[in-house]
Amino acid sequence: MTPLLALWMPIVVAAVLVFLLSFLLHMVLRYHNSDYRPLPKEAEVMAALRAAGLTPGAYTFPHCASHKEMGSPEHMEKMRTGPVGLMTVLPSGPPAMGKYLALWFVNCLLIGFFVAYLAGHTLPPGTDYLQVFRVAGATAFMAYGVGQFVNSIWKGQPWSATAKEIFDGLLYALVTGGAFGWLWPR
Repeated sequence: MTPLLALWMPIVVAAVLVFLLSFLLHMVLRYHNSDYRPLPKEAEVMAALRAAGLTPGAYTFPHCASHKEMGSPEHMEKMRTGPVGLMTVLPSGPPAMGKYLALWFVNCLLIGFFVAYLAGHTLPPGTDYLQVFRVAGATAFMAYGVGQFVNSIWKGQPWSATAKEIFDGLLYALVTGGAFGWLWPR
Protein backbone atom coordinates (compact mmCIF):
# COMPACT_ATOMS: atom_id res chain seq x y z
CA MET A 1 0.00 0.00 0.00
CA THR A 2 1.20 3.49 -0.88
CA PRO A 3 0.06 6.40 1.29
CA LEU A 4 -2.24 8.86 -0.48
CA LEU A 5 -0.13 11.83 0.68
CA ALA A 6 2.85 10.34 -1.17
CA LEU A 7 0.84 10.60 -4.41
CA TRP A 8 0.05 14.32 -4.41
CA MET A 9 2.61 14.98 -7.18
CA PRO A 10 1.19 12.48 -9.72
CA ILE A 11 -2.33 13.73 -8.91
CA VAL A 12 -1.41 17.33 -9.73
CA VAL A 13 0.83 16.53 -12.71
CA ALA A 14 -1.81 14.24 -14.25
CA ALA A 15 -4.48 16.94 -13.82
CA VAL A 16 -2.26 19.57 -15.47
CA LEU A 17 -1.37 17.24 -18.36
CA VAL A 18 -5.02 16.26 -18.95
CA PHE A 19 -6.03 19.93 -18.79
CA LEU A 20 -3.41 20.84 -21.42
CA LEU A 21 -4.30 17.87 -23.61
CA SER A 22 -7.99 18.81 -23.50
CA PHE A 23 -7.02 22.32 -24.62
CA LEU A 24 -5.20 20.84 -27.61
CA LEU A 25 -8.09 18.55 -28.51
CA HIS A 26 -10.78 21.22 -28.24
CA MET A 27 -9.03 24.44 -29.23
CA VAL A 28 -6.35 23.31 -31.69
CA LEU A 29 -7.61 20.12 -33.33
CA ARG A 30 -11.26 21.17 -32.92
CA TYR A 31 -12.59 17.80 -34.09
CA HIS A 32 -15.54 18.18 -31.72
CA ASN A 33 -16.91 21.10 -33.78
CA SER A 34 -19.13 18.72 -35.75
CA ASP A 35 -20.76 17.31 -32.60
CA TYR A 36 -23.54 19.93 -32.59
CA ARG A 37 -25.77 21.17 -35.37
CA PRO A 38 -27.42 24.58 -35.61
CA LEU A 39 -31.15 24.84 -34.99
CA PRO A 40 -33.26 25.24 -38.10
CA LYS A 41 -34.85 28.71 -38.03
CA GLU A 42 -32.64 29.56 -35.07
CA ALA A 43 -33.89 33.15 -34.67
CA GLU A 44 -37.53 32.07 -34.56
CA VAL A 45 -36.87 29.18 -32.16
CA MET A 46 -34.82 31.40 -29.84
CA ALA A 47 -37.55 34.07 -29.90
CA ALA A 48 -40.15 31.44 -28.98
CA LEU A 49 -37.97 30.14 -26.13
CA ARG A 50 -37.42 33.69 -24.82
CA ALA A 51 -41.17 34.33 -24.99
CA ALA A 52 -41.76 31.13 -23.00
CA GLY A 53 -39.66 32.62 -20.18
CA LEU A 54 -37.23 29.74 -19.87
CA THR A 55 -34.82 29.93 -16.97
CA PRO A 56 -31.54 28.01 -16.81
CA GLY A 57 -32.09 24.30 -16.24
CA ALA A 58 -32.79 20.94 -17.86
CA TYR A 59 -36.03 20.40 -19.76
CA THR A 60 -37.74 17.43 -21.40
CA PHE A 61 -40.39 17.59 -24.08
CA PRO A 62 -43.03 16.47 -24.20
CA HIS A 63 -42.97 16.52 -20.42
CA CYS A 64 -45.05 14.36 -18.11
CA ALA A 65 -45.19 14.63 -14.35
CA SER A 66 -45.73 10.96 -13.50
CA HIS A 67 -45.37 7.42 -14.78
CA LYS A 68 -49.16 7.21 -14.91
CA GLU A 69 -49.30 10.23 -17.22
CA MET A 70 -46.52 8.73 -19.36
CA GLY A 71 -48.87 5.96 -20.51
CA SER A 72 -51.84 8.23 -21.22
CA PRO A 73 -53.13 8.39 -24.80
CA GLU A 74 -52.54 12.17 -24.88
CA HIS A 75 -48.88 11.83 -23.90
CA MET A 76 -48.33 8.90 -26.26
CA GLU A 77 -49.71 11.02 -29.11
CA LYS A 78 -47.33 13.87 -28.23
CA MET A 79 -44.46 11.37 -28.24
CA ARG A 80 -45.56 9.91 -31.57
CA THR A 81 -45.92 13.27 -33.33
CA GLY A 82 -42.76 14.76 -31.76
CA PRO A 83 -40.43 16.38 -31.50
CA VAL A 84 -39.08 14.54 -28.46
CA GLY A 85 -36.04 15.88 -26.71
CA LEU A 86 -33.93 16.99 -23.84
CA MET A 87 -32.73 20.57 -23.62
CA THR A 88 -30.32 22.34 -21.33
CA VAL A 89 -30.71 26.09 -21.00
CA LEU A 90 -27.67 27.97 -19.75
CA PRO A 91 -27.64 31.47 -18.27
CA SER A 92 -27.82 34.21 -20.91
CA GLY A 93 -24.62 36.02 -21.80
CA PRO A 94 -21.16 34.96 -22.87
CA PRO A 95 -19.95 31.62 -21.48
CA ALA A 96 -18.23 31.88 -18.12
CA MET A 97 -15.08 30.22 -19.48
CA GLY A 98 -12.98 30.96 -16.41
CA LYS A 99 -15.51 29.20 -14.19
CA TYR A 100 -15.87 26.26 -16.61
CA LEU A 101 -12.11 25.82 -16.94
CA ALA A 102 -11.64 25.99 -13.17
CA LEU A 103 -14.34 23.36 -12.66
CA TRP A 104 -12.78 21.15 -15.36
CA PHE A 105 -9.41 21.38 -13.59
CA VAL A 106 -11.04 20.52 -10.25
CA ASN A 107 -12.67 17.54 -11.98
CA CYS A 108 -9.25 16.42 -13.26
CA LEU A 109 -7.82 16.73 -9.73
CA LEU A 110 -10.74 14.75 -8.32
CA ILE A 111 -10.26 11.98 -10.85
CA GLY A 112 -6.53 12.00 -10.05
CA PHE A 113 -7.37 11.69 -6.36
CA PHE A 114 -9.49 8.56 -6.96
CA VAL A 115 -6.87 7.11 -9.30
CA ALA A 116 -4.34 7.63 -6.50
CA TYR A 117 -6.70 6.12 -3.95
CA LEU A 118 -7.17 2.92 -5.94
CA ALA A 119 -3.57 2.63 -7.15
CA GLY A 120 -2.24 3.47 -3.70
CA HIS A 121 -4.32 0.70 -2.11
CA THR A 122 -3.28 -1.90 -4.67
CA LEU A 123 0.36 -1.08 -5.42
CA PRO A 124 3.29 -0.66 -3.02
CA PRO A 125 6.03 1.93 -3.39
CA GLY A 126 8.66 0.79 -5.87
CA THR A 127 6.18 -0.86 -8.24
CA ASP A 128 7.49 -0.81 -11.81
CA TYR A 129 6.26 1.79 -14.29
CA LEU A 130 4.18 -0.51 -16.48
CA GLN A 131 2.18 -1.97 -13.60
CA VAL A 132 1.42 1.50 -12.19
CA PHE A 133 0.55 2.68 -15.71
CA ARG A 134 -1.93 -0.20 -16.13
CA VAL A 135 -3.75 0.34 -12.83
CA ALA A 136 -3.77 4.14 -12.98
CA GLY A 137 -4.62 4.24 -16.69
CA ALA A 138 -7.48 1.74 -16.39
CA THR A 139 -8.91 3.61 -13.42
CA ALA A 140 -8.65 6.95 -15.22
CA PHE A 141 -10.30 5.48 -18.32
CA MET A 142 -13.29 4.40 -16.24
CA ALA A 143 -13.72 8.02 -15.14
CA TYR A 144 -12.85 9.90 -18.34
CA GLY A 145 -14.01 7.41 -20.98
CA VAL A 146 -16.50 4.78 -19.88
CA GLY A 147 -18.73 7.37 -18.23
CA GLN A 148 -19.44 8.93 -21.64
CA PHE A 149 -21.63 6.06 -22.84
CA VAL A 150 -24.59 7.38 -20.83
CA ASN A 151 -24.76 10.45 -23.07
CA SER A 152 -25.87 8.33 -26.03
CA ILE A 153 -27.83 5.78 -24.01
CA TRP A 154 -30.00 8.17 -22.02
CA LYS A 155 -29.55 11.63 -23.51
CA GLY A 156 -29.76 10.84 -27.22
CA GLN A 157 -26.34 12.23 -28.08
CA PRO A 158 -25.17 10.92 -31.47
CA TRP A 159 -22.88 7.91 -31.08
CA SER A 160 -20.27 9.64 -33.23
CA ALA A 161 -19.94 12.42 -30.63
CA THR A 162 -19.80 9.87 -27.80
CA ALA A 163 -17.10 7.91 -29.65
CA LYS A 164 -14.98 11.08 -29.81
CA GLU A 165 -15.49 11.68 -26.09
CA ILE A 166 -14.49 8.09 -25.31
CA PHE A 167 -11.37 8.54 -27.48
CA ASP A 168 -10.58 11.74 -25.55
CA GLY A 169 -11.05 9.73 -22.34
CA LEU A 170 -8.59 7.13 -23.59
CA LEU A 171 -6.00 9.84 -24.28
CA TYR A 172 -6.60 11.38 -20.85
CA ALA A 173 -6.22 7.94 -19.27
CA LEU A 174 -2.93 7.32 -21.08
CA VAL A 175 -1.57 10.67 -19.87
CA THR A 176 -2.78 9.98 -16.33
CA GLY A 177 -1.32 6.46 -16.31
CA GLY A 178 1.95 7.84 -17.65
CA ALA A 179 2.15 10.56 -15.00
CA PHE A 180 1.46 8.08 -12.20
CA GLY A 181 3.97 5.54 -13.57
CA TRP A 182 6.63 8.23 -13.95
CA LEU A 183 6.12 9.82 -10.51
CA TRP A 184 5.29 6.68 -8.49
CA PRO A 185 7.22 6.64 -5.17
CA ARG A 186 10.30 4.40 -5.34
